Amino acid sequence: MYKYVNNVISITREIMLEKVKIGNVVVDATAGNGHDTLLLAKLVGQEGKVYGFDIQESAIKNTNQKLIENKLAERVYLIQDSHENIDKYIDERTDLVIFNLGYLPGGNHSIVTKAKSTTIAIEKSLNLLKENGLLVITTYVGHEEGKTEEKYVKEYLSNLDQKEFNVLKFEFINQINNPPILYCVEKNKL
Repeated sequence: MYKYVNNVISITREIMLEKVKIGNVVVDATAGNGHDTLLLAKLVGQEGKVYGFDIQESAIKNTNQKLIENKLAERVYLIQDSHENIDKYIDERTDLVIFNLGYLPGGNHSIVTKAKSTTIAIEKSLNLLKENGLLVITTYVGHEEGKTEEKYVKEYLSNLDQKEFNVLKFEFINQINNPPILYCVEKNKL
């Protein structure tokens, strides 16, 4: 089991593999280079649907290319816009929404997700979740905006009503170099 908890990426992947089923509607709120979007597209099958957001044209192009190469583009809707506008594009209930915050790996590190827009996107994403749906958020505290964003995300999630949501924080406390922090939020039955 230890090989699955050595970093946030592997934990997130295991959560997706466990949670996402054929026919699900899921959102990758930060498509980046398309790794999570591709996995989600495989997991939802032909009956499912994936929405992928990113503000950067290069991220959308990279993700689209990956989907085309794997013959999965038809089940994914790529949207070049901020995730804070999620409600302008999605009007159906979702099974999972994933955020991998920070900057585009291999891209311009000055273009990063921002605390204000991310907090808005999280709130809107929670409203879209089905009962027992999951919101998965990875924050990166190795750069200044990431530290600010982490503070806002933690504060927002800490104030969610425990009758409506279960919030779990995964944090490596013995790793150096500012390891990412992972949050999982489950929407309860009401």
